[in-house]
Amino acid sequence: MQRVLLVAATTGYQVHAFRDAAARMGVELVLATDRCDQIEDPWRDGAIPIRFHDEDGSVRAIVESVFARSIAAVVAVGDRPALIAALVGRALTLPVSPPEAVRIAGNKLMTRIRLRKTDLPCPWFHSLPLDVAQLSLIGDIKFPCVLKPLTLTGSRGVIRVDNTVDLERAVTRLRRLLRFPDVRTLRDPANDAFLVEEYISGHEVAVEGVMTNGVLQVLATFDKPDPLEGPFFEETIYVTPASLLEFQERHVIRQLEVAARAMGLTNGAIHAELRLNDRGVFVLEIAARPIGGLCARVLRFDGPMGTALSLEDILLRHALRQRVQSFGRAKPGAGVMMIPIQQAGLLKCVDGLEDARAMDGVEDVVITAKHDQYIAPLPEGSSYLGFIFARADAPADVVAALRAANECLRFEIAQVIPVNEE
Repeated sequence: MQRVLLVAATTGYQVHAFRDAAARMGVELVLATDRCDQIEDPWRDGAIPIRFHDEDGSVRAIVESVFARSIAAVVAVGDRPALIAALVGRALTLPVSPPEAVRIAGNKLMTRIRLRKTDLPCPWFHSLPLDVAQLSLIGDIKFPCVLKPLTLTGSRGVIRVDNTVDLERAVTRLRRLLRFPDVRTLRDPANDAFLVEEYISGHEVAVEGVMTNGVLQVLATFDKPDPLEGPFFEETIYVTPASLLEFQERHVIRQLEVAARAMGLTNGAIHAELRLNDRGVFVLEIAARPIGGLCARVLRFDGPMGTALSLEDILLRHALRQRVQSFGRAKPGAGVMMIPIQQAGLLKCVDGLEDARAMDGVEDVVITAKHDQYIAPLPEGSSYLGFIFARADAPADVVAALRAANECLRFEIAQVIPVNEE
């Protein structure tokens, strides 16, 4: 039986999906997750305990653990797991992207520096230390612009500013966020700085794909029908396929492949965000991992003998060096809404679930936030209330179903006294 190593966060949503896919394929899944190594198997999943901030120690723990077991492939979900997976893949001589390329993909400044060396459109940008004196910024900045943490994901901490007053407030807010305990416990020196870059207007799309020896295969394109113009950039709806003309899609794919190669990404899953305007196609970022959260559930592929395959099925096959080109693109007319958070506080209850699930076109509504969990909207927030999934013949009908289901939901959120995070 072939064995595949999956590197993931302990609480990652996609672990169960990969386990199910591995069972369908008759593959043994070996887990490596971030957890305490002093408690013996607290989740009863046999995972190898690692710490994402300790790269050398994590690689050593994994390699020593799998030494007597032949590992045929390695996959990862999440940016930090992707780097550990790349390091392990190099140690085990498996086909993965170089760790240096994965490190670039996980750092917005390194990505910008690398893409600036290509002929691709690139916004102006500056990197600034977290303790920078605010007034020293103003002379070098043009508006509108965007402030970004270098490594946080899901648009966390991303703020658009249109004038000097907004800029000073945003720097103060971002400085406070990057000192939150959950950020500092990442132990990432990159969180001692942030990026200021040109605001790029236009139509935003996402692309899901895999790289094979530097060649991109697109698995799905997504539209983001809600305007993402700031001041914060909460992603709500993804619907596939993207509403691109044929020549636009060809251009997007061509530019994305050039960018991925320039960053050094050669093998494995990628998830990219791009914007199109009259200046061209701007690659906002390329993650060396698949789409996050439960969003992957929206993707289904036509498998052999009339079977349906999940994204995890495709990624396991690809990691095992099986040809996945024959499965083509994900089935069209599908979408997901990441349920937005309207206010910060403790989640007390959710009403309207059955009504939301009964809406035409809606496949499921999954609430992932827990009772009494503290939640917050962007830019400080780091999670969603849950996910709504829908399918229909036309993307517009998918979007309508998602919006209608969301209108049915009512969340009781109790406000709490703000805590000084300084």
